[in-house]
Order: sequence, then structure tokens, then C-alpha cells
Amino acid sequence: MDRLRIDKWLWAARFFKTRSLAAEEIGKNRVQVNGEVAKASREVKAGDTVAMRAGAMTRTVAVRGVSAQRGPAPVAQLLYEETPQSIAAMANARELRRMGTEPGLSLEQGRPTKRDRRQIDDATGGWGDRWSASVDDQDH
Repeated sequence: MDRLRIDKWLWAARFFKTRSLAAEEIGKNRVQVNGEVAKASREVKAGDTVAMRAGAMTRTVAVRGVSAQRGPAPVAQLLYEETPQSIAAMANARELRRMGTEPGLSLEQGRPTKRDRRQIDDATGGWGDRWSASVDDQDH
């Protein structure tokens, strides 16, 4: 076998968990073969270039082999080779995510975190002598 449908190949190479997910992404025009938008029935062969878009990230791989069976991950990795540009882009995106700010730090209002609540309790004296939150128990 030297040619295989792109949806089967993406599934066998473990880019997608199911063939229907692969076909769905292809239907959304997120997969290109040799620079052209692919249909699920498009056949790929060794030497083709496949570009897949996931979010803002585009992953480009060169097809090294075809297999209609989904095997273990080490075997599936033999079916493709990631391009150096794709590896560099993924490393750059990973570094940008790592250097990004914590989303919770930008919140100015809303429910206080556990740390904020402890700081508020320390500043206001906390519960004091009270052991219950009930207002009625305060007078007794």
C-alpha cells in the first residue's frame, strides 16, 4: 500500500483520537496537503507535506510512510517527520505560554481567593472571641 486517505493517515499517525475527529477537522479546512486544502478522501503518499492547524498553532509534517492500522505511539511516529520550522514554532509558542502572565493576576474585583480572604481576616481581626457565625450567639 503506497497511498492512503488523509483522514485514515491522520488517525493512524495519532494526530487525532478518532477518524471522525480527523474528518471533522479536514471539513473545517484546517488540514492542507502540499499547500492545498484537503478533503477527507484525499490520498497521501510518502513525500507529501501535511499542515494541520490547531488553534493559533500550525503543525507541518512530512509523510514518511502510510499505515491503515493504528499502532502504538512509537510506531506511529515513524509515519511522519516534523519540519524544523514547525519544531521551532512549537518551541516558541511553548516559551511564550510559559512567560505569559497569570490570568488571575489581572482580576481587580470578584470573589477573593483563599490567600486574599486570610489577609482580610488578619487585617480586620478575624473572628475574635466568636466561635460561631451566628449573630444571636454574640450576645450570650
